[in-house]
Amino acid sequence: RLMGCFTLSCVFEMDTTPESYLDLFPLEAIVYLTPDSENGNAGATSPRAGFVSVSLQQLTLRRAREQRLQTARLPIREFMVRAPNSRNYHSETLAINQVFDVLSTYYETRSWPAALRAGVSSGKGYVLPDTAEQ
Repeated sequence: RLMGCFTLSCVFEMDTTPESYLDLFPLEAIVYLTPDSENGNAGATSPRAGFVSVSLQQLTLRRAREQRLQTARLPIREFMVRAPNSRNYHSETLAINQVFDVLSTYYETRSWPAALRAGVSSGKGYVLPDTAEQ
């Protein structure tokens, strides 16, 4: 068992195996979470397994399609706005701990604004509309 601590207050246990997720779960139960997906509602499905990846020039989206897997992305575009910043930097790609914070908060609250506030730092160039002028 792999023990991981993603936040200061929680410890999560994960089983690891050398087997492929494709062999462990039916394809329809897997959602490949990639920022390149057209599906901006990662919470709309009820997957039993998930694979989180960062975008490598749409490599992850191509891989998911080759494996005939459902894809989703976090609904950053749908709930957040681009914040003006000196570098004109805006990125929807998050670190795994940020994705975990977003998904765990969404699971607890069923609120995308609350979940995105928990996991998307202002350094990504996106903010919730109610904080855009601050």
